[in-house]
Amino acid sequence: MLRFHRMFSLLIALTMLCCLPFSAQAVGGGLFSFFDQKDEVTITQEEYDSLRQFSKLAEIMEVVDSYYYEEPDKSAMLEYAIWGMLQGLGDNYTFYYNPTRWKQMWDDDEGSYAGVGIQMMADYNENKVTISRVFKNTPAEEAGLKKGDILIRVDELEVNADTMSDAATLMRGKEAETVEIEVIRRGENIVFTVGRRQILVNWVESKMMDDQVGLIALYDFAGDCVEGFTAALNELIAQGATSLIVDLRDNGGGWVDAAEKIADLFLDGQLLFYAEDRFGNRNENYTQDGKVDIPLVIMVNGNSASSSEILAGSLQNAGRATLVGTQTYGKGIMQYVIPLSGVDGEEDGMQVTFAQYFMADGTVVHKVGLTPDVVSEMPEELVGEFFELGDTADPQLLKAWEEAVRIRRNEEQGLEAAGQDLTGTVSEPDWTFTAEDLLPLIVEM
Repeated sequence: MLRFHRMFSLLIALTMLCCLPFSAQAVGGGLFSFFDQKDEVTITQEEYDSLRQFSKLAEIMEVVDSYYYEEPDKSAMLEYAIWGMLQGLGDNYTFYYNPTRWKQMWDDDEGSYAGVGIQMMADYNENKVTISRVFKNTPAEEAGLKKGDILIRVDELEVNADTMSDAATLMRGKEAETVEIEVIRRGENIVFTVGRRQILVNWVESKMMDDQVGLIALYDFAGDCVEGFTAALNELIAQGATSLIVDLRDNGGGWVDAAEKIADLFLDGQLLFYAEDRFGNRNENYTQDGKVDIPLVIMVNGNSASSSEILAGSLQNAGRATLVGTQTYGKGIMQYVIPLSGVDGEEDGMQVTFAQYFMADGTVVHKVGLTPDVVSEMPEELVGEFFELGDTADPQLLKAWEEAVRIRRNEEQGLEAAGQDLTGTVSEPDWTFTAEDLLPLIVEM
């Protein structure tokens, strides 16, 4: 923690230095006179050496201020300098949120904004963006956009993994206005003109299937997903569910804290996973008592990532859940979301990768993913097809349902002999977040 605060103070100092209006002639010796006036500032040699490393930014700012043919936008220059500095890490998950994106990120978490009604996922390996979900009763659904469409253009912006945040910003705005969206669907380029209106995101949907199998689709680890999942679980058990399917396909992650709380519903006092940082610090995450004993099948695919892999992998590793589907994405690193000092009175922030996580037995997830217990591929002709919740025309869901029924029937005799009661419910948790609780929390985007 001390290491973080020290670097943070140096960055604040640098920001203040680079934002000061000056000219090479006016300051007489330029900004670098700061380094020569040691009698005016008292810092340690270590701090001085660290700060001096950033002097090249100030030098460039000074040259631009002296010679550029137009009045420079120093705020924009500083923002791009920050982006460039973080890009130097070579980590796609460490980046800066300017005030617009910082607000957008929290709006996403709240699940209410004016937009078109799609969820996107970036694939940094192939540098492409895929629509992973089209929300019901939205302009996107009405226009004809579909899950699986590869997004390549929004208005004049060429869309790829690096520009996905810019694309999201363009698709938001005033209600009733339109935006032009181009996608590739099965090799064909299709252009849509889509309106904007208020979008209310639902993180969880549930349904009772045949043979007392409950189904919960969890779309994102955000907002009130934990409360929604808990309520759905209780409702399904009250309706007589004796086995459960959790659909995490195309769930790219979110708050790790939410994944821990949902896993806690199914495990008692066990190590879920552990994380290690570059300094060798290890943090272990355990569940508490109060589990629900119900046969559990979890559906995953290549877009199930991060928090999805923590939930699915920890329950699989503990022998608590059977995974059905295809190999998961393999994002086994975690990020802090950290508020910064703000820009012109508006809040900004950043996220930074701070640790790699492992399953309780040491299994590596990063760049590997989770291997399902039962492999079920989606036929090529059905990729991107929209299925209603619980529709067993979805072959992967049908396979998960068959597995849930099989496991339940195999366990029935043992459960009856042990006298376990599957009709109980879990108590409603008090997980009301405040701003202080959320920052800094672990997040993955």
